[in-house]
Amino acid sequence: MLKRIGVELLHHIPFTATGAAIGIGAMALVTVFNTSLSVSEALFYTFHPLHVIFSAMVTTAIFRKHENRKLWMVVLVGYIGSIGIATLSDAVIPFLEGKSLQIDMEFHLPFISTEIMPYFNVPGWVIINSAAVIGIAIGYFKFATRLPHLVHVLLSTWASLFGFTAFGTADWLPLLPIIFVFLFLAVWIPCCVSDIVFPLLWVKGEPAHQHASH
Repeated sequence: MLKRIGVELLHHIPFTATGAAIGIGAMALVTVFNTSLSVSEALFYTFHPLHVIFSAMVTTAIFRKHENRKLWMVVLVGYIGSIGIATLSDAVIPFLEGKSLQIDMEFHLPFISTEIMPYFNVPGWVIINSAAVIGIAIGYFKFATRLPHLVHVLLSTWASLFGFTAFGTADWLPLLPIIFVFLFLAVWIPCCVSDIVFPLLWVKGEPAHQHASH
């Protein structure tokens, strides 16, 4: 298992770095054009639910591929693996990283947020938890994980990025190099843990078969 984790982490470095670089470019544009916090918040609440959907799809599909357990177990693994890791990647890690740079950051947990989401006019927890349910349902019936995993990494990058700009206030341009490193770390390890490590931890014995790197 440890060897597999190492291989997967190394495999994801180029794609995650590319996604982080694109994200930093977007962050520079947001800063240069001085877009309002409401724009960043709306983008966060677009990419974060999409991140949850794809995370739930992949986590559920991999668990189902190796372990045909009761429905409640599949739902539990899919929910914890998506909501838990997506919250860590998109909200908790950006908050901790921002605070380490002495940025004024607002702490939030989207899956229990009662704040009305932009454009949807419903509390945040409704959208986020509904996204997890949708992802679990798709992953339960469809085992393909290659494309969803790649999309998951990209969506996580953008959700983490706007987690900085939507809930933090700073002069971002001088911070972009270190934000690149933080953005990379916020996506690289959590996504691999969510999609690969976490679902396999629940599998009894050796996985039924190995799936190719994504």
